[in-house]
Amino acid sequence: MNSFRTRLTLIMISMIALSVIAAGLFMVKTFKENHINALEDNMVREMQIISAKMEWKTGELPLLYGYFSDEAKELKHYTGARVTFIRNDGVVLGDSDGDPKEMDNHLDRVEIKEALQLGKGRAIRKSETVKQNMMYVAIPVEVMPNQAPDVIRLAMSLEEVEASIRQLTGLLFAGLLVLFLIAALISYRLALSLTRPLEQITKVAKRIKNMDYRARVKVAKQDEIGELGNAINAMADSLQVQMTRIQQNENQLESVLDNMINGIVMIDRNGIIVLMNRRAEEVLGFSARELVGRHFAEAKQQYELSQMIQEGLKSKEHLREEITFYFPEERLLELNLVPIHPEGNDFSGVLLVLQDVSAIRRLERMRSEFVANVSHELKTPITAVKGFAETLLGGAVNDAETARSFLQIIYDESDRLNRLIGDILELSKIESRRVPLVFSPVEVDTFAEKSVKLMESEASRKNIELSMTIEPGLYVEADEDRLRQIIMNLLSNGINYTPEGGRVSLKIEGLGDDYIRVQIADSGIGIPKKDLPRIFERFYRVDKARSRSSGGTGLGLSIVKHLVELHKGTISVTSSVGVGTTFTIELPVLQ
Repeated sequence: MNSFRTRLTLIMISMIALSVIAAGLFMVKTFKENHINALEDNMVREMQIISAKMEWKTGELPLLYGYFSDEAKELKHYTGARVTFIRNDGVVLGDSDGDPKEMDNHLDRVEIKEALQLGKGRAIRKSETVKQNMMYVAIPVEVMPNQAPDVIRLAMSLEEVEASIRQLTGLLFAGLLVLFLIAALISYRLALSLTRPLEQITKVAKRIKNMDYRARVKVAKQDEIGELGNAINAMADSLQVQMTRIQQNENQLESVLDNMINGIVMIDRNGIIVLMNRRAEEVLGFSARELVGRHFAEAKQQYELSQMIQEGLKSKEHLREEITFYFPEERLLELNLVPIHPEGNDFSGVLLVLQDVSAIRRLERMRSEFVANVSHELKTPITAVKGFAETLLGGAVNDAETARSFLQIIYDESDRLNRLIGDILELSKIESRRVPLVFSPVEVDTFAEKSVKLMESEASRKNIELSMTIEPGLYVEADEDRLRQIIMNLLSNGINYTPEGGRVSLKIEGLGDDYIRVQIADSGIGIPKKDLPRIFERFYRVDKARSRSSGGTGLGLSIVKHLVELHKGTISVTSSVGVGTTFTIELPVLQ
């Protein structure tokens, strides 16, 4: 902007300087011409007076030389100019500054010719006689009728004229210089007043370019520059609204992408990854910073994924596959490759949607296994009942001892079948949350004593030591019946899977003011490490023969886990084969 201001100032100063110089030269020239014209008119009047008052003699030249020379010298005294008398044939009769006898014929002089032809003549040249720049003015004088006129000529040095012109020129140029300086200052101020608003508009435009949409131009005058400022402000308002809207949309889109449960990867038509959400980073094991802007082949992923992307870019059609990924952890992923055609335009790339279906497939497998296990568990007692009933019907009923033994087996299997169906219904209700929990304050030590007392008879049958350690003064908000179901189920498991003479203990302590910890430990057979992650699954048994002989249904721990979760607690297990197992439950004090 300073360069523009400088250029504008220089242009205005140059125009003013040219105007001032032209005006000065014109004024000097005009003054010089007017001065010379005035001097000429004055000299003409003097010569006319001389012509009217002087006696013009004729005769021999020697006599005329003396007469006219004397007259010329006397007239010079009055006029202050060189006086010359010239005969009509060009002979100089008398001169105030020179000897006429030695002077050349003047008939060819410019002023003489003009005087004889036009009645007045003027010429400016350097005089060879006095060696000065002179102005010559001549007029004809009629001496005798019917005879060519003689000529009177006055000559005046131009030194005084030129000196006065130089003085005037100096004064004129001094005045013009002052005027020029004033005009230059005014030009600079004018350029400053014109460019300062433009500077402000430029600064605001730069701030807007740097995404500062709050910048505004201060409009002082409603002229053209003011209208430009208003236009800039209106543009900034519009940009601010649009950018705010775009930013909101971007934030919403970013929030949606970051919180999606599916991974999203956008790849352009050249195979460059342009977008990757947080879930995709977790699934693929690479950060967006590592992959965005790079070719998909640079990501060290499975060959099947690269082939699928390459095929999708080539075919431009929707592709779907399920691939097992082993990095960063083993997952089964459903991949959907969708071609992108924005608003009906040409193909611009593909969108890769990654969905982790490991849990879904695991649930499907568990459902299938559950159906198979239920069928198997139901079929086993029914088969036993049917077989022994058929045996009784075939004649074994006549043998009282055999009949009694078979009926006892039928009764036990029916009871087991009843428990199995009851556990299945119980688990179904718990999982579907159709079992409303009634929370109330539970005094922990009293509650634990009652629970342990109910299991003492079962423990004493196997000569198992049943102990408890309860921190006094503990209370917990829980459904007492369901909490007792949890404790008794775990104690029962501990007793069932602990050999005779073993130990089962119950320990309850507080974890600060917010949680209590319940630990049920036994010295039983333990659980192998590979089976620990699955023991809470329905019908999962570590030792199927031992579980079936103990009368277990395989649903107890699954029921316990669901009941703990309904109390907003957590359950975990640690175990060593041949050493024992410890179940740890942490429950919130308040629900």
